[in-house]
Amino acid sequence: MRRLITYFVNYPKAINILVLFFIVFGTAGTLALKSSFYPLIDPKFIEISAVLPGASPEEVEEGIVMKIEENLKGIEGVDRYYSTSRENLGYILVETLEDSDVDNVLIDVKNAVDKVPSFPLNLEPIVVKKMEQQEPTFIFSLTAENIDLSSLKNISKKIEVDLRNLEGISQISTSGFSDNEIEISVNEKLLSKYNLTFYEILDAVQKSNIIVSGGTIKTNEEKFLIRSNNKNYYSNQLNEIVVKSFPSGNNLKLGDVANVYEKFSDDEPQLKFIDNKSSVIMTVLSTKNEDLLESADKIRLYINDFNKKNENIQLIRLKDYSEVLRQRTNLLLENGGLGILLVLGLLSLFLNTRLAFWVAFGLPISFLGMLIFAGNFNITINIMSLFGMIVVIGILVDDAIVIAENIYKHYESGKSAADSAVDGTLEVLPAIVSAIITTIISFATLLLLAGDVGNFFGEVAMIVIITLIVSLIEALIILPSHLAHSDALKRKKEDKNGILFTFFSTMKKLNQRGYRAMDWLRDKIYTPMLRFGLEYRFLSLSGFIAALMLTVSSVFGGIIPMTFFPTIASDFVTVDLKMPMGTSTKVTDSIINVIEKNAIIAGNELQEKYMKDDERKLIQNIQKNIGNYADNLEMVAGVGNIEGSSVASLEIYMLDSEERTQDIKSSMLASLIREKTGTIPGAEKFIINDGANFGGSPVAISLLSNNKSDLKNAKDDLIENLKSNPILVDIAHNDPQGFKEIDIQLKENAYALGLDFQMVMNQVRSAFFGLEAQRIQRGNEDIKLWIRYDESSRSEIKNLDNMKIVTPSGRKVFLKEIANFSIKRGDVAINHLNGEREIKITANLIDPNQSASDAVFGIQQNIIPIIEEKYPTIETSFEGQYREANKTIESSKIVFPLALFLIFCVIGFTFRTYSQPFLLLLLIPFSLTTVAWGHLVHGFPVNVISLLGVIALVGILVNDGLVLISKFNSNLRAGKSYDESLFGAGKERFRAIFLTSITTMAGLAPIIFEKSFQAQLLKPMAISIAYGIGYATFLTLILLPILLSLTNTFKLNFVWLRSGKKLDKREVEAPVIELKREKK
Repeated sequence: MRRLITYFVNYPKAINILVLFFIVFGTAGTLALKSSFYPLIDPKFIEISAVLPGASPEEVEEGIVMKIEENLKGIEGVDRYYSTSRENLGYILVETLEDSDVDNVLIDVKNAVDKVPSFPLNLEPIVVKKMEQQEPTFIFSLTAENIDLSSLKNISKKIEVDLRNLEGISQISTSGFSDNEIEISVNEKLLSKYNLTFYEILDAVQKSNIIVSGGTIKTNEEKFLIRSNNKNYYSNQLNEIVVKSFPSGNNLKLGDVANVYEKFSDDEPQLKFIDNKSSVIMTVLSTKNEDLLESADKIRLYINDFNKKNENIQLIRLKDYSEVLRQRTNLLLENGGLGILLVLGLLSLFLNTRLAFWVAFGLPISFLGMLIFAGNFNITINIMSLFGMIVVIGILVDDAIVIAENIYKHYESGKSAADSAVDGTLEVLPAIVSAIITTIISFATLLLLAGDVGNFFGEVAMIVIITLIVSLIEALIILPSHLAHSDALKRKKEDKNGILFTFFSTMKKLNQRGYRAMDWLRDKIYTPMLRFGLEYRFLSLSGFIAALMLTVSSVFGGIIPMTFFPTIASDFVTVDLKMPMGTSTKVTDSIINVIEKNAIIAGNELQEKYMKDDERKLIQNIQKNIGNYADNLEMVAGVGNIEGSSVASLEIYMLDSEERTQDIKSSMLASLIREKTGTIPGAEKFIINDGANFGGSPVAISLLSNNKSDLKNAKDDLIENLKSNPILVDIAHNDPQGFKEIDIQLKENAYALGLDFQMVMNQVRSAFFGLEAQRIQRGNEDIKLWIRYDESSRSEIKNLDNMKIVTPSGRKVFLKEIANFSIKRGDVAINHLNGEREIKITANLIDPNQSASDAVFGIQQNIIPIIEEKYPTIETSFEGQYREANKTIESSKIVFPLALFLIFCVIGFTFRTYSQPFLLLLLIPFSLTTVAWGHLVHGFPVNVISLLGVIALVGILVNDGLVLISKFNSNLRAGKSYDESLFGAGKERFRAIFLTSITTMAGLAPIIFEKSFQAQLLKPMAISIAYGIGYATFLTLILLPILLSLTNTFKLNFVWLRSGKKLDKREVEAPVIELKREKK
C-alpha cells in the first residue's frame, strides 16, 4: 500500500487523470439514471384469475379455487396464497418467498393449474401472470358539458392511442365506464306469440352472424376464394337476421321479436364524476424501463395542447406524480445542500481552511464515483436513493478528516509534505479501512431484511455502500496526493495585497477561534470528565447503566411511544362507502352525495380558519366514484374488493402540502368529514383515510376456520370488541352480506313432466342472466352479444313466476306451477388464506400518532384468547402492519447478530485482540438511550424505520471507537504507560472524533428539522442516526476508556489469581504482548 500511495503522491498528474475519470463517467452515469417514484422492486406476487360466467361464489370456490389451491401446496418458493371466490370470478394471489426466483415459481404455479384434472364447463381460459411493478405517473380526467358518456369513452380511446404513440408511455388505465355489450332483449309475450325459445334465437344468431370460407375455384387465368361475409358488428345490423321461416314464405327477423341495442354493462357500474360532472379518469403508469419525469412532461404538453384545441372538452389534472417527485427531490437536494454547507462550515471552523477544502473535495468525487455504478444496481432517482445520499454526507468526510488531521500532525512534526502524506495515511490506514468495512457491514444488513422495509430501504444501503467504497479510494489515494501538493503543507510567504491572502487570513482567524473553542472543550470540559470517569469508574458506569434502564422502562411504560410504522401524511383524503349488496345505484349515489357536501363544508371551514387571505381553494377537486372504491390497495394484498351498485367512494384532492400552510393536515379534514357525517344507517363500510399506511392497515386480523358458523360468529364478536375500543375507528371486514337470493325448489309435478333442476335453471339463467351468443372483435374492444329478457321483465319478481318453462315434450308451463321460491341472503364472496376460509377485520387509529403496536398487542392478549376459547375451530393471523413489521424484526434477529459477529471479526483482526472489539460492541445498547428520547423530542413514536437507523448507527458508532483504540494501542507500542496511553488517546483523538460526529449530525440535521410532509417517512431513521451518534461521541470519549480500564483491571486480577504474579498494567495489553513477541 505504501508504494501505491507514494506513487500517486509523487505523480500528481496521475491523480488529476483519475479525478477527471470520475467526473466524466460520473456525469454520464447521472444523465443515464432513470427517475421513479419508488425504488424498482422485483415482483413477488403471482396472480391467477378465472372467469366462469353466471357461477355463484360457492360454485367458483368448489369448482375452481379449491382445486387450484390443493395443487399449490408444497410448491418451492411459495410463502402463502390468498383467494377470493365471488360471482362469476375466482382470484388467487400467490406470495413468493423473499429469496425465491419469481420466474421459476411462476412456471411451477402454471404447471399446478394445468394439473387440475377438470374444471366446470364454460370456464374462460385461466390467466396466470406475475404482478409487475407499475407506478402511477399521471392521473387526469376527461370532462365535458352536455356530452354523453359513450362519446366521452370514444374520445378517451382516441386520447389513449395518442398517448401510447408517445415514446416512453405504454401503460394507460381508463375508468369511468363499463364494458360495451350488445343486448338482444326479448319478453315472454313475443316468445309465446311466435312460439320461440331463447335457444332458437341463439342458434339463429350464431349460424347467421359469421364469416365462412367455402374453398377455392382455380380457372386457367386466376384463382378465386369462395367466402360468405355475413358478419355484423353493430346492433342495428343484427335486426335483419332471420330467426324463423314460415311455409307461406315469410321470414321472421330478429328485429321483429327483439329489441337489439348497444349499451354499457350494468352488472357493476363504473361511473366517475369530477365536481359532479360526468368524467372519464385516465391513469398513466410507468414500468421499470420508463422514466417517470420524462413521461409526465410529455403528458403535460399533450394536455395543454388538447385543452387549447377543445373548448367544450377539457382534460383536468388530478395528480401529477412527477410534481410530487420533484418536490421531494428538491426537498432532499435542498436539505442535502444545506447539510453539505453545514459540514463545510464546521470543517472550515475547526480545521485548517485548506485542509477543509480538500476534505470537502472528496464529497463530489465520491458521489460521482457512486453514480458511475448506480445504474448497474437498478438504482433510480427516487426519494429513497436521495435520502441515502443525505445519510452518507456526514459519514463520507469522517475518514478524510482523520487522515487529513493526521497528515497535518506529521507535517507539523517537521517532515516533508510528501513524507507526511504517506506516513500520516499509513498510520491510520488499518483503523480507516476497518471503519469503512464495519459501516458497510452495518448498512448491508438493510439489504437482507425481509418485507417491504428491506425492499424500500435497501436502496439507501446500496447508495451508502457504493459511495463509501469510492470514498475509501478518494481518502487513501486522492486526498494524500492533493494535500502533499497543496498550500496546506507549504511554508511560504503570501502576497499580502492579494484577495486570497485576505480570505485566508480571515479564515485563519476563524480557525484560531475554532481551535480555541475545541481546546477549551477538550481541556475544560472533556479532560476533567475523563479524569473523573477513570477515577470513579464504577460510579460513572452506574450512571450510564441507569440512563439506559430509565430509557428502557420509559419505552415499555408508554412514556416514549412505540408503533409499527409512521403514518405518512398525504395531500388527499379518500372516503369508501359500502351499502348492503343489492342497494341500487340511485340510493348509493344519494348517500355519497351527502358525504361529498359535508366534505365541501369541512374544507370551507378549514379554509376560512387557516387560509383567509388566500384566494386558492383548499379542496382542488373531488372525484366521485360509483361502483368502486377510492383505491384498490387491498387487491394487491390479496383480498378482492367487492364492487357494484352498493359501492361508492370519494377522492378529495387538496392543495399541495408544499403550497398550503403546514397548519392544515389531511387528518383534520378527515376528522371534520367524519364528525359532520356521523353514523350512516345500514352502511357495511364507511372508511375515511387521510394518509398512506406503510405496511398496510394498523390493525388487521384474519380469522381462519372451515366452520362457516364459527367463523361468522367469531367475526361478529371481534367487531363488537373492536367497536368498544375508543382509539379505533373505521372498522371494516371482507365478509359483507350477500345479495338476497331467490332459492328455487322444484315441485313433484316438475319431475313428472320430465324436467330436472339443470333443465329448469338453464332456462331461468338464459332469461334473467342471459346467453352469450357471440363475442365481436371491434377494433381493440371485445363486445359481448347477449340474449336475455328485457329490462322491464327482469325488474319484478312476479315475472319469474310467469316465466314459461319448455318441457322435453315441447309443452310450456309457468314456473310457479312447477317450483316454489324462498328468499334468503347468500355469500357475496368467499375468502381463503392458505386454503382455509378467512374473514379479515381491519381498523384505523382515530389518532394517527397513537401506537398501533399497543392496540394490536392489547387485542392479542385480551380479546383473541377469549374468542379462540369460545370457538375452538378458529385460528387467528395478525396481518397488515403487524405482519410486515414482524417480517423485518424476525429477519433482523438473524441478520443483526451476524452483522455484529462480522464487525467483531473485522475489529478483532485489525487489533488482534478479543476484548477491544467486545467493548466497542458493548457501546451499542448504551447509544439507544438518546435514540429513544430523540423520537420523543420530535414527536415520533419509535418504529420499524427507527430500527433501520439503529442498524446503520452501529457501523458509524464503531468508527469513532476504532480511532480512539487505534491511538491507544499505538501509544502503548511507543512505550508510554497504560494510564498515559489511555488518557492521551482520548485527548489526542478528541478533535477527530468530535468533528466526525458533528459532521454526521450536521448532514442529517436539515431532514430532522424539516416540517414538510414529504420528509415524515425518513425522519425516524435520521433521528436514530443523528441522536445516536451524538451520544455515541460521549460514550466513545468517556465510557470506552472506562470500560478499557475496567477490563485491564480484570485482566490483572485474572493473571494474579492464575499465576500469583502482579504485573504492570501495560503488560496484559495485546499491543505490548505483541511487541515483546516481535523482539524475541
